[in-house]
Amino acid sequence: MSPPATVAEEQVVVMDSQGPEGDSLPPTIIKFRGKEFNVDKWLDQVSLCRYLPEDEMRTLCAILTAKISMYPNIAAVSSPATIVGDIHGQFYDLMVLFEKGGSPTDSTYVFMGDYVDRGYYSLESLTYLFLMMLKFPGKVVLLRGNHETRRVSHQYGFYEDCHKKYCHNAVWKACCEVFDALPIAALIDEKIFCVHGGLSPNLPTLDSVMCLQRNIEVPPNGPLCDLVWSDPEESVSQWCMNPRGAGWVFGRDVAEQFVRKNNLTLICRSHQLVQEGFKYIFGNFLCNVWSAPNYCYRCGNVASILKIAPDGTRDVVIFSAVENDDRRIPERNAAPYFL
Repeated sequence: MSPPATVAEEQVVVMDSQGPEGDSLPPTIIKFRGKEFNVDKWLDQVSLCRYLPEDEMRTLCAILTAKISMYPNIAAVSSPATIVGDIHGQFYDLMVLFEKGGSPTDSTYVFMGDYVDRGYYSLESLTYLFLMMLKFPGKVVLLRGNHETRRVSHQYGFYEDCHKKYCHNAVWKACCEVFDALPIAALIDEKIFCVHGGLSPNLPTLDSVMCLQRNIEVPPNGPLCDLVWSDPEESVSQWCMNPRGAGWVFGRDVAEQFVRKNNLTLICRSHQLVQEGFKYIFGNFLCNVWSAPNYCYRCGNVASILKIAPDGTRDVVIFSAVENDDRRIPERNAAPYFL
């Protein structure tokens, strides 16, 4: 097997072509492997809850893998920022989320993982977010969640979604290569630490997170596993075994020590459904953001995004699920895509 290409070898070039006079967002053209691709045309198609033809989707994954593989483990973000929790393939609710949150040109979006599985439209939701990363470089940040792994996405729906629509697993494999390259945390204004799951006893500092080897499949245990699987719990103070079978349960003392040692004001994570969409744990220095309303189309919860202003002000925006009459529910067996 040949070694993976580096970013330099792939030569990903983003070119904003000249639009009509007065246009604030000219078309985004990506030059990759000697060809040019119009990101806006892809977005126009995917925004209608459609997926891309196989060759285009595999090209998109190759572009992203080349582009983000050299990113640091912790993405540096400046406010204003919009923090987003789990999406889980709920495409129509994702569209509402962007309506509530506004344009990425005005606020950097930090998505904390779990874009796929369980919902009707894992492939379409993930593709839309991939394209938003290209359309708004540095303004849409995707972190890795525990569902952005081969083991979990094979079991909970994304693999099947790709296989039904493309009739094989090549696109799923290409997406998993992007998953391997995703950053595992973000740091907003050097004060707010964003991660999908939680903390690890082996990663007491931000520097230790920065030094972690991330460009691999998440193992069943160890520090990388901890970051995407661990959960906070108010009834404990230190570390306990996690009933999920991966990661840890950690208490107030652990979280408070991490905040103090790293000069933070907030740990922000997702990973756990909260009926009210947003919840503080351990006072106001750790919070849970959940962004999939009426999770699995039956839980009845609302969802939220957390907006961070440059002065540190936190604004929780709550939203509800799209009504069934306003969403397209797929047939049980999706038609193959032969284009």
